[in-house]
Amino acid sequence: MDRVTRDGSTWRIGTNADVAWITSGTTHDWTITSAIPPVFEAYATIVRPGEPGEGQDAHDQAVLGLLGEQAANQPWWLGYLDTGADDIVFPDVPKVTMYAGWHYVVVEAGPQQAATWRDPGSFFTGVLPNLMFPGDRSWLVSTLWDDDWTCIGGPAELVEKFVRQPGLQGRPVVLGQDATPPGHQAF
Repeated sequence: MDRVTRDGSTWRIGTNADVAWITSGTTHDWTITSAIPPVFEAYATIVRPGEPGEGQDAHDQAVLGLLGEQAANQPWWLGYLDTGADDIVFPDVPKVTMYAGWHYVVVEAGPQQAATWRDPGSFFTGVLPNLMFPGDRSWLVSTLWDDDWTCIGGPAELVEKFVRQPGLQGRPVVLGQDATPPGHQAF
């Protein structure tokens, strides 16, 4: 199955080849490259809201707004990590394997689907996919399963907007630096 239907449209299902640029460039450590390959101009981490539901909607809308400004008029790849607890949107499609052997459903769609496909009751992540990047691969946003922050790589201007965005707890990160935000713990 290489396509799936939802909301009256047909969407392409991603393969390991579609995410190979990520899997071949990431590491198994606590640096930003554990989530984002070292191919971007700048990097940051964005802390997710504290308790589920507290500020999550505003956070998600701010993230999608900034990404949408950067990647207008092109498809996005949306990845949903199969944790066994979160909504993966399309449970019966083939999955790709990424990072530490984790399985994701990856679908080519867009920002509207990123904001609406996942059940808003998802405890761990809110509605946003765990992984997002545009067709041109100009940025990558990844929330690893056991982290309470999101990693981003992309153009310096975009990353700076994330760091300065009111309501987002962002901080720049450089390659080789521990990506764990102060006061948080990596597992």
